[in-house]
Amino acid sequence: MSFMSRPLLLTFSGILFSLFSLSLYAQEKSITINMKSNMQTDYMNGLLRLALDYSDKSYTFLSTSEVYSRPRLMESLKNGSVSVMWGGTSEQMEKDFIPVRIDAYRGLMNHRLLFIREGDQARFDQVKTLEDLRKIKFGQGRSWQDAAILEHAGFNVVKATKKNSLYFMLDGGRFDAFPRGANEVWTELSAFPELPLTVEKNLVIIYPLPTYFFVSPHDPELAKDLEDGLEKAIADGAFDRYFFNSPEVKDALAKANLSQRRAFRIDNPFLPKATPLNRKELFLDLTKVQSGDPGGNE
Repeated sequence: MSFMSRPLLLTFSGILFSLFSLSLYAQEKSITINMKSNMQTDYMNGLLRLALDYSDKSYTFLSTSEVYSRPRLMESLKNGSVSVMWGGTSEQMEKDFIPVRIDAYRGLMNHRLLFIREGDQARFDQVKTLEDLRKIKFGQGRSWQDAAILEHAGFNVVKATKKNSLYFMLDGGRFDAFPRGANEVWTELSAFPELPLTVEKNLVIIYPLPTYFFVSPHDPELAKDLEDGLEKAIADGAFDRYFFNSPEVKDALAKANLSQRRAFRIDNPFLPKATPLNRKELFLDLTKVQSGDPGGNE
């Protein structure tokens, strides 16, 4: 029976240790996201972390040194200096980046409430039909998919390049309503306390526009980990628990009172053909959901 000599044993142990270290190192991965603005909550960052917790890799999260504008963010995602962003889907977005086709907000962003000027509620109380609604002048971002959807539906849309400008333009009378996602309006309202704006009380515009994570085309591995993690979170109920326990979502459902609003449903003719509308578990009909109630799948 022969035994390995001590020098050889030490060498072999060193090789094993190096291979083990390399294996651990290979499982570590850093990703960069856009710095959060004062009009955003932690919801998407938290969902990103939840999904990647299912991965066998150890993800480290880095942030840009400032809040990037949307054009700069998209360019950074293309060249790989930013790893992932999120927003409403479109054919162009799905062409330029890797989409993770699971709606991060379960359909909540499909429900648009209106920023209006304080004192204008009586005008909106008179809106009973889609034709009545088309008499309202809306504000939107110039590059947003929402602008194209509203214009296609016959609405009069005033566009601006910078999002922040839209609140001041509404205050200044350039248009009369600024549609925002039901989960966005309350956070954004608090970001402009100096402006006499409020959220309209009785109406909701609904159109399908899923909010996806979009991954840099240079990082398909991250896209796969994100998709796998979200699917597992749906399967074990963690996604629902995260969604309904999110302060942003709870606040939105409690304040929006969606089940009591007059709903105007319009088409989104720009929805990519690969949108998984047949997967009913991915979307909720939130006009039938009360705060904290996990029912209402469409």
